[in-house]
Amino acid sequence: MDLMDQSATRTGLSTERLERITAHLNRNYIDPGKIAGCQVAVTRHGHMAYFRSFGQMDRERGKPMADDTIFRIYSMSKPITSVALMMLYEQGYFQLDDPVSRYIPEWRDHKVWVSGDGDKMELVAPNQPMTFRHVLSHSGGLTYGSLLAALGAPDDGHPVDKAYAEHKVRRGHGETLHDFAMKLAKVPLRYHPGERWMYSLSTDVCGYLVEAISGQRFDHYLQEHIFGPLRMKDTGFVVPADKVGRFAANYQRQPNKTLRLIDDPETSDYLKQPSFLSGGGGLVSTTADYLRFCDMLRRGGELDGARILGPRTIGLMRKNHLAGGQDLTQMAIGGFSETANQGVGFGLGFAMTLSEVTTGALGEGDYYWGGAASTIFWVDPKEDLTVVFMTQLMPSGAFNFRGQLKNIIYSSIVD
Repeated sequence: MDLMDQSATRTGLSTERLERITAHLNRNYIDPGKIAGCQVAVTRHGHMAYFRSFGQMDRERGKPMADDTIFRIYSMSKPITSVALMMLYEQGYFQLDDPVSRYIPEWRDHKVWVSGDGDKMELVAPNQPMTFRHVLSHSGGLTYGSLLAALGAPDDGHPVDKAYAEHKVRRGHGETLHDFAMKLAKVPLRYHPGERWMYSLSTDVCGYLVEAISGQRFDHYLQEHIFGPLRMKDTGFVVPADKVGRFAANYQRQPNKTLRLIDDPETSDYLKQPSFLSGGGGLVSTTADYLRFCDMLRRGGELDGARILGPRTIGLMRKNHLAGGQDLTQMAIGGFSETANQGVGFGLGFAMTLSEVTTGALGEGDYYWGGAASTIFWVDPKEDLTVVFMTQLMPSGAFNFRGQLKNIIYSSIVD
């Protein structure tokens, strides 16, 4: 990928019209201080059409956003973890409809919540076992417990979420993937597998499954099989000491619309090796690294001679796997995810736009996700387009960066 090429003849994108990204972000976000800084990259046909860094990566120290800034990508870890698990699918270790209990036998006795609370819960056997397809598509009956409350999501105090708290299901310091999986064996499922969709800890389970199947520690597996081959040199679970100067600060939007520093890059927990390797939200990365991951997806699983997945596997992952081809409007429960519901499906690690008319957004057939600090990406096979947007603002629902960038970028396609 030629990171400096902005030729409209090679990308089919108008350079002049893409400059509306610059005006839009400066006018609406950087100048009024709604975000400290951000970064945008747009590629088409494998050539860079737009790349720009805005504002500051560390407002307290007056450090401008650098092109190689390192960001917390939170749930943009999920597509990477899903790819890691599907690499093992390609090696014949499992079928999508195999029960997860093949590799986590402690989950064979899972029950589904029907009613009641605490000791008075009414539980029944699931209509079908939770499968690999279910954990890859957040349709297995797992929840996020009360963990999403920290991200500004509503906490309805559901009895199942209370059970998560009772059994100390968490992703923090001192926890391990194995212990996490064993705790999840003790909590009831929120719904029958396959019957609903709920944003959940499923992708952290996928990370554990990578360990259980491969026999390799999850971070080592990612480095050997994805980050190393794709030359994603700044992506991982920890920011090394020699890269701390490139690590962005993380901010929270306050009720009075000001920014509050919530994670100082020089004292962050990301500076030390975590015990819990969160495939659902633990990675840091750069725009350049994540673009390489997206470009691998765009090219059908290969980049610069490194074959990560086969093209038909990528095709399978970006299909809608929700029951009966439904969208999230019909399937989703719970008050938080990284996508709207109307006209949106969900595959094996990605959401996708099923209908431009229903969503009111361009890009039908694209697949995407985002992260808690308002990072976003999408890959559009039809337009041969990839977009990565990085910032560090929580919660992710504060502004509709995806919709705004889509309006500008798709209207810049002129071929």
